[in-house]
Amino acid sequence: MVKNNFILWFNEISIVDVPKVGGKNASLGEMYQNLAKKRVNVPNGFALTADAYWALLEKSGALNRLKYLLKNLNVKNTRELAKAGKQARQIILNCDFPDGLKKQVEQAYEQLCKQYKTKNVDVAVRSSATAEDLPEASFAGQQETFLNIRGTNDLLSACKRCFASLFTNRAIVYREEHGFDHFKVALSVGVQKMVRSDRACSG
Repeated sequence: MVKNNFILWFNEISIVDVPKVGGKNASLGEMYQNLAKKRVNVPNGFALTADAYWALLEKSGALNRLKYLLKNLNVKNTRELAKAGKQARQIILNCDFPDGLKKQVEQAYEQLCKQYKTKNVDVAVRSSATAEDLPEASFAGQQETFLNIRGTNDLLSACKRCFASLFTNRAIVYREEHGFDHFKVALSVGVQKMVRSDRACSG
């Protein structure tokens, strides 16, 4: 498996990695490992860590632009909130992946394709937020999930859209109302092989 600062495979992730990959991806890692021991087949995958999120923002200069944009935002003004949220998401969507990060995502996806003997394996791409000072904090339901993503270009696009979803209007308001610093919350992205529903079962 590919090893680096930006990618962790499910078999490398446990609950202690919540600060790196968020609660959702940490739970996936725990489930993958625990069920594998019981010979239950769980689709494999990997997570882009919080370091990947910070690398994207810092290398592109987006971090400073986001800080300036949100500095004096009044979330009670819905028009101002909608405008700032849209601009924040667009700033991230316009970022170019740093070469090192892009290469590592491409290599990890290629490895997953080889495991399942498929040229372009279908994956689910899920957001998993984590707070620097409060890793146990829950941000459930605030960010995006994208299903049936296929190919490296679409995967990179979906990862970027997940990162951008940290700045949905709802997520911005939640952090403001609960006293979270926008820039001490990061996003990890989970990438998992999808399973056809007509071939899956439980019980």
